[in-house]
Amino acid sequence: MSRRCSLTGKQVQFGHNVSHSNRKTNRRFQVNLQKVSLVSEALGRAVPLRVSTRALRTVQKRGGLDAFLLGTDDARLPELARRLKRRIQKRMEARG
Repeated sequence: MSRRCSLTGKQVQFGHNVSHSNRKTNRRFQVNLQKVSLVSEALGRAVPLRVSTRALRTVQKRGGLDAFLLGTDDARLPELARRLKRRIQKRMEARG
């Protein structure tokens, strides 16, 4: 399983440790991923996801999972989030 956020697509970045003598060695900047279950009001159930803590804060700020996905452009979402967004939109249209 890749270390990638399910909602934002944020993933591992690479860089260097730089010593006092300016020697550069490779390192990885890991994403702070958490396994959470976010409640979707449109679907009426909790959706288990691996989400970065930054994305979790953004979801809470925007007012929940449904509001976050519906307010975010499809080009900025990974495939899993786009599928979830389409399911939420279909459910919202069915309710009228």
